Amino acid sequence: MSQFAFLQAEFAEVYGLARKAEKLALSDPRGSCFHSRLALESAVKWMYDHDRSLHSPYDPTLSALIHEGTFRSLVGNALVTKARIIKDLGNVAVHETRPVPEKSATDCLKQLFDFCYWLMRTYARGAKPDPAVQFSVAALPRAVQVEVSTLKKLQALAKEREEAAVALAEEQASRIKSEEDRAALDAQIKELQAQIEAIKAENAMVEDTHDYNEAETRDIWIDRLLAEAGWPLDQPRDREYPVTGMPSTSGEGFVDYVLWGDDGKPLAVIEAKRTKRDPREGQQQAKLYADCLEQQFGVRPLIYYTNGYKHWLWDDGAYPPREVHGFYKKDELELWRQRKAARRSIATTKIDENIAGRYYQTRAIRRIGEAFEKDRQRKALLVMATGSGKTRTVIALVDQLMRANWCKRVLFLADRVALVKQAHNAFKAHIPTTPSANLIEKHDAKKNDHNGARVCVATYPTMMGLIDEMQNGQKRYGPGHFDLIVIDEAHRSVYRKYRAIFDYFDSLLVGLTATPRDEIDRDTYSLFELERGVPTDSYDLDEAVADGFLVPPTPISVPTRFMREGIKYDQLSDEDKEKWDLLEWEGQLPKGDVDPAALNKWLFNEDTVDKVLEHLMVNGLKVAEGDRLGKTIIFAKNHKHAQFIAERFDANYPHLKGSFARVIDYSVEYPQSLIDNFSIADKPPHIAISVDMLDTGIDVPEVLNLVFFKVVRSKTKFWQMIGRGTRLRKDLFGPGRDKTEFLIFDYCQNFEFFNENPNLKEAKQSTSLNEKLFTTRVELAMQLAGLSDEERGHGLAQLDKDTRDYLFDEVAAMNLDNFLVRAKRKEVEEFQKREAWNDIGSNEREVLIGEIAGLPSAREDTDIAAKQFDYIILKGQLALLQNDASF
Repeated sequence: MSQFAFLQAEFAEVYGLARKAEKLALSDPRGSCFHSRLALESAVKWMYDHDRSLHSPYDPTLSALIHEGTFRSLVGNALVTKARIIKDLGNVAVHETRPVPEKSATDCLKQLFDFCYWLMRTYARGAKPDPAVQFSVAALPRAVQVEVSTLKKLQALAKEREEAAVALAEEQASRIKSEEDRAALDAQIKELQAQIEAIKAENAMVEDTHDYNEAETRDIWIDRLLAEAGWPLDQPRDREYPVTGMPSTSGEGFVDYVLWGDDGKPLAVIEAKRTKRDPREGQQQAKLYADCLEQQFGVRPLIYYTNGYKHWLWDDGAYPPREVHGFYKKDELELWRQRKAARRSIATTKIDENIAGRYYQTRAIRRIGEAFEKDRQRKALLVMATGSGKTRTVIALVDQLMRANWCKRVLFLADRVALVKQAHNAFKAHIPTTPSANLIEKHDAKKNDHNGARVCVATYPTMMGLIDEMQNGQKRYGPGHFDLIVIDEAHRSVYRKYRAIFDYFDSLLVGLTATPRDEIDRDTYSLFELERGVPTDSYDLDEAVADGFLVPPTPISVPTRFMREGIKYDQLSDEDKEKWDLLEWEGQLPKGDVDPAALNKWLFNEDTVDKVLEHLMVNGLKVAEGDRLGKTIIFAKNHKHAQFIAERFDANYPHLKGSFARVIDYSVEYPQSLIDNFSIADKPPHIAISVDMLDTGIDVPEVLNLVFFKVVRSKTKFWQMIGRGTRLRKDLFGPGRDKTEFLIFDYCQNFEFFNENPNLKEAKQSTSLNEKLFTTRVELAMQLAGLSDEERGHGLAQLDKDTRDYLFDEVAAMNLDNFLVRAKRKEVEEFQKREAWNDIGSNEREVLIGEIAGLPSAREDTDIAAKQFDYIILKGQLALLQNDASF
């Protein structure tokens, strides 16, 4: 009979997987570990589906589920550790080629047994297992001849289960045909959760007297962590190492673990306390052991103390104790020891001002150095306005820390693939002799060496995956692998989603953000252990504009807006601000804000989109002597909305052949090529319709117009989006005519929501070169029409005909469906007849210059220099006809 039989009545799926693992333990350890992990995953997912006290994390992976804060609070540290052991051994089984020992399978089953016991005694409606029951390895089914599981088979099975889960989710979603269906399903779920809550409360009234074997779990977990760090613990000296000189009667002591260097000297000591004790109770004992070993070997080891669940590291010659995720690898400890002697002062190490030489950049680098060296802090937060050179500043900091021997390896993290590539290029440009690698891209020993790089760049999700990656039974990256981690755009969403990265690596930490210091949330300040509103250094947008390093935004009054009534950002509680902020970064609207149906109806309305585009095309800042809209980003709600905007633009400007305005988001293929083209001043697209991809970090100084065609509810993200336009651009409008501002068109009342209350301005409409040419040709035709046949002669008669033909061709090429032309349809249609040009009088002149000049036409010359030359010649011809000597 199975030792997991108590599960069968109420948790049949978990039972079936546990029973399979039990049967395979002695004959197929790999398959057994795999099925133990599946059983755990099934149990944990059941808990999240039925227990409303659990908050689902951003990521549905088993690792994220068991590390979520509410899960730990519910089950306790012991069961979280058991779950981690099962997860890790199951991952090894399905990913590692080396043989899986029988002990791994039995260890997995021991931990799974205790977890399943807790599951039953917490949630079961019926009979509970006897609290005295214990798992027995001796009772496992005897090994029989079975087909041993191969990696390929297990990986195929895992993929099959994932696909089945996705298909089930899709099938369940397809049943929801309406909001009423969704409401009914929500009601059923809430009723079931209420029943589970009542059962859980009733079960909790009975004391849990089960022995969860926490001491054994602790030893398994510590040994596993050390094995992952490359410590085999295969020598007698590795455990219970005897020392003398302790302040006791005998003067003797036994160190739980000693980690040795290749030179036979101790690199670290580990004091292991019982699981129910605070590991910090072992701090002094561990220090005394370190004293004894230093006296014996002449070197001081690093100090660890742990209870199996929590681990503390104490580099008592440099920093106070700190909680860490695990234990350093041998090479990481060897580097720590070498650096103790070779490290130089940051304060006396020169900053390379060729990389970052502006006064506020060098000031920021010095202040971070002071925080690390003088104040003994390990975290720093740098607030710098977008476009003021955050990346260059941090590259100069990395260069300085490397030359001072404070850093050997650095990790730069960003939330966009494009930003990672941008940062990688910057590192290669400014410190080209420092090997670097983009961890998103494939390892290449010559071009992108992951193993030899001193600077690694990656997205957060990529790094989350690499943390768990194993190579030959060891973690690819130990906790001490990186000496410095840089977070590009630090905000609470990053901390909540990817906290495991910062918990795992024991490194110096530098956060970069463009959010104004008074707008940064308290969670971000707490992550960097700083007082709220007091970053390590700051340089805001107003300072940068005053110094002439950035340009200011000019919010423009808009004729159409999505009208909303209700709460404003400042009226939200801190808790709600956090919720709304996180929902924004996940692309969702908070409940109770705006009516989604009303918003969608407005956003996807042809008239709305046409009016927004018309207002933008008329009032947006122009380049090419006013003939072309400057680089513009339209922030759209989602991919469908972005596509709808692009379709409406193309319908109004078919002669631009679909290249002027393009959707740039994660749904399109090869989006980086579009971003690259958008970054080139004279190359289309000139309008980027973005969904998230261009909200943060993209550096395009040519951007002149930002269009908020979506509701934004994260203040952090709002300022990031505004930052897309702040960068300087010399000679953007011609020689000596620099970019001095950028325009913001907010059609969704985001400024009002954030209580920014900007001084809205009316857009200044300038006359384009095309309009000047059209007007001058009309005036020229009028002058020629006023001459007698004798005065005109053959040459002027031909000029008259050519001028009228040119004007007729330009008007004839105007698209009557274009929203700008549509408003002047009657006048345009009249002059799309060739005979209307035969007799141009003052009335016709007024219509042509006052109503038609400047309207878009498919007959457009894009050669600016040629048009400027034409304009000079036309003005000269007109002056001669008017006897104007001033020309």
